[in-house]
Amino acid sequence: METQVTIYSTPACHFCHDAKDFFKENNVEFTESDVAADADKRQEMIDLTGQMGVPVIKVGDDVIIGFDEAKLKELLKLG
Repeated sequence: METQVTIYSTPACHFCHDAKDFFKENNVEFTESDVAADADKRQEMIDLTGQMGVPVIKVGDDVIIGFDEAKLKELLKLG
């Protein structure tokens, strides 16, 4: 079973774009939640992390705040 990946992001966030590009380049399927437009997803992200900074990336049960490529590679077992 593949690990579920979710990214909480905003359209203007440079690091969010970098993270999504990273997923696409590595053929990682992900679900995106635009917390600028979706108040429920924004609250879900705040409840998860206690803060409003993006991106927040959930890989299975692990939560990463920010775009940490090394940590993502580790969690997704890439390279």
